[in-house]
Amino acid sequence: MKEINELELPEDVRYSKDHEWAKSDGETIRIGVDDYAQDQLGDIVFVEMPEVGDKFGKDDVFGSIESVKAVADLFMPVGGEVTAINTDLEDAPELVNQSPYGDGWMIEIKVDNSSDLEDLMTKEAYLAVLQGSE
Repeated sequence: MKEINELELPEDVRYSKDHEWAKSDGETIRIGVDDYAQDQLGDIVFVEMPEVGDKFGKDDVFGSIESVKAVADLFMPVGGEVTAINTDLEDAPELVNQSPYGDGWMIEIKVDNSSDLEDLMTKEAYLAVLQGSE
């Protein structure tokens, strides 16, 4: 497992307490699990995702992620309607391990409330949470 200072935590995304990330791309927000979560889970073998058009509130479960170690729920960092899913993960769930912020993204949503994104943590705030949980 990685040390905290070895984690990839981009500045241009926001982080949730549940280890999901969200990045605004104008009209939509892309969501996935962060480097800490994929590192803790180990080798990802399956990702269950919602359908395009499904609607979720902030903190709702939108799917699950399965690794060789465990199965974990995926929580919405912001509320909204699913506009796209990363179908590449159906055949290659390991993309979450290889590129959690790139090819391993999970869903895109049209956000209900743009202030939800601002309520998420910056890299610095998230690092403080991770360091406090060691």
